[in-house]
Amino acid sequence: MPVRLGCIGAGYWGPNLIRNFLSIEGCVVEFICDADRGQLAKVGEGKVGVTLTTDHREVLESDVDAVVVATTAETHYDLVRTALELGKDVFVEKPLTLSVSEGEDLVRLAGEKERILMVGHILLYHPAVRMLKGYVTEGSLGKLYYVYAARLNLGRVRKDENALWCFGPHDVSVILHLLGSMPEVVKASGECYVREGIYDVVFLDMHFPDRSMAHVHVSWLDPHKTRRLTVVGSKKMAVFDDMESSEKVKIYDRGVDYTPAYASYPESLTLRIGDIHMPKVDAVEPLRLECEHFLECVLSRTRPLSDGENGVRVLRVIEAAQKSLDSRGEPFKP
Repeated sequence: MPVRLGCIGAGYWGPNLIRNFLSIEGCVVEFICDADRGQLAKVGEGKVGVTLTTDHREVLESDVDAVVVATTAETHYDLVRTALELGKDVFVEKPLTLSVSEGEDLVRLAGEKERILMVGHILLYHPAVRMLKGYVTEGSLGKLYYVYAARLNLGRVRKDENALWCFGPHDVSVILHLLGSMPEVVKASGECYVREGIYDVVFLDMHFPDRSMAHVHVSWLDPHKTRRLTVVGSKKMAVFDDMESSEKVKIYDRGVDYTPAYASYPESLTLRIGDIHMPKVDAVEPLRLECEHFLECVLSRTRPLSDGENGVRVLRVIEAAQKSLDSRGEPFKP
């Protein structure tokens, strides 16, 4: 039996989700919903057999199996909660909600209703991130020392959510995935240059129990479009640059080696500058993989990689970072 979907939100990211779900065999998109009639008509043009509506209740109260929520973040909680209460499986774009308490409530409700709840942390499905996770798991990078990420661009400036909530979940989700733990403390600093009260640039620091660290720089007020993640381990180092067309991942055989033959510890440390390996990364659209994963979880009733609990962990970090921003860099425990 095909999975019948209703898609709520056809604005900025919604059309990409709709395009992918429409093209996957075994999936039937029955509804497309958006409050903007012009945008709804544009996205729905040529979609034979798909009902177009401006009323999200028509989608939620229908007999579809699952609902895709790609609306503004402040609407996520109410829409997802209603969908779960009505027995629908739900895919919701990041962030899951705008507070940890709301996110926890949705996770609890999904468990009670035995429904699939998946959050759109798309980078977890990127072939390059899957490759990096494989290197970490097999130990080829050694002990992870630190990870740092940059997600920068000039525009698009948001009116409601700041750069931390807009960009931050992407890299935070990957960092938590790679390190496999939650940070002990989170600190953040930033400024609001374009709109009062809306942070355009944020620097986020995370410190983990095993002394590993992570740093995230997000901004929509930067001259360069950057999507880069660097992982530094005791054996090797890796760089994932999503702006590269082909060589997206580079593995550097570089580090500091210990040679016990010397009289003192400082003298026994030597730099190692080895080869650079550029493995082939599958040229598959991450969003396609993410959509396929959701449908597989709906059919098999298995827990998604980016399930509700994963979404809440990311929320804990982002919420703690927001508190730190508001207190001018004071550290907070997520």
